[in-house]
Amino acid sequence: MICPLSDAGDVGKDVSADFEYAEAMMERSVVCTGTTALAALVALCSLASAAWAQSGPAAGKAAAPQAQRKALSLRQVKVTEKAKKYYVAVWGVDKLKVSYTSSGNLIRFSYRVADPERAKLLADKKATPYLLGQRSRALLQVPVMDKVGQLRQAATPQAGQEYWMVFSNKGNLIKPGDRVNVMIGAFRAEGLVVEG
Repeated sequence: MICPLSDAGDVGKDVSADFEYAEAMMERSVVCTGTTALAALVALCSLASAAWAQSGPAAGKAAAPQAQRKALSLRQVKVTEKAKKYYVAVWGVDKLKVSYTSSGNLIRFSYRVADPERAKLLADKKATPYLLGQRSRALLQVPVMDKVGQLRQAATPQAGQEYWMVFSNKGNLIKPGDRVNVMIGAFRAEGLVVEG
């Protein structure tokens, strides 16, 4: 009896004893109908595949790169063209970027103003900005310094100018590669990737 899953000797001693038993039982049967042979073949192959899946590091190594590849591909996706057009049309901003500072204690959100009238909300001091980590569910705020105030630019927006704000990341809850949502009043930018 040959199983399509080749080399049963690599599987292990316990499983090879099961193979020998199954083969011996098949040889002893005098009358073997098509259904009985098919059932025996299915049982033998399922036993072999279950043992093969449990055996050794080869199974773990094969699954790890595939999972790693999937995780990396999700992190590398940038803002789509449709989203870029949406942010310009509705909020008057483009070139949205979230970056991790070298110390890791601050996360910087920057944007360029395309339409100053629509971008006023982002510069409004009354609108409290938040940054929400999608993985960690951490909600970060802009820190307030005694003599300086909030660590953000809140001047009247001008077309073509780039503006920024920083969020406190104490405890490094947000890491490079994480996806975050930036919320400033009614403004929402979702799924931005934190660049390292």
